[in-house]
Amino acid sequence: MTTPLGPTRILIADDQEEVRSGFRLILGSQPDMTVVGEAADGLTAAELARTLRPDLILADIRMPGMDGLELTRRLAGPGVPDPLRVLVVTTFDHDDYVRTALHVGACGFLLKRSGPGLLIEGVRAAMAGDVLISPQITIRLLQTLAPAPAPAAPTTPSPLTAREQEIARLVAEGLTNAEIGEKLFISAGTAKTHIANVQAKLKARNRVGIAAWIWQSGLAGPAPRE
Repeated sequence: MTTPLGPTRILIADDQEEVRSGFRLILGSQPDMTVVGEAADGLTAAELARTLRPDLILADIRMPGMDGLELTRRLAGPGVPDPLRVLVVTTFDHDDYVRTALHVGACGFLLKRSGPGLLIEGVRAAMAGDVLISPQITIRLLQTLAPAPAPAAPTTPSPLTAREQEIARLVAEGLTNAEIGEKLFISAGTAKTHIANVQAKLKARNRVGIAAWIWQSGLAGPAPRE
């Protein structure tokens, strides 16, 4: 897989026409993205992927003919020669779907309800070779890996300010920039700046890394009262 010199060429695979139209409008509004094809079922998506060779496929899970997980395996799975990038975008957030999608080669797993901002971020993350998972799913998956630690003061000083810890905790809860801004009475742009600072301090590649740090540090859950 190579990084394109021009706009990212995207194929949308979803059986709902209104979803495809919505994604096309969102992605088409970005100067570095262009939609080159659409498919309403998995078999058509697989054929278009072979003929168009898009830079990225957005794939729903439940589609006629071939589901998104099998589509991902055929296009991006282990042993596939010249694999393509597949970003799963679905309504269904079952843990088994997430694990299977990542196991068969998906470069991310996003929920449709996460909003346009995270969709755009997911596309750019995939093209950068990163893996982005909706934060709503991430914190739940982290909780299944090990028992929740009892809340306690971290053994080492946090690199984050109190405000940044508050921002990071909300990221781990799955809130978008707009939702964080609304909750903290700041603009979405200010929230985005705080998150960028948090990523830099934690050396986290994305919001998933922030969520992982929050969980591992025993800081998940409601902010302590002052």
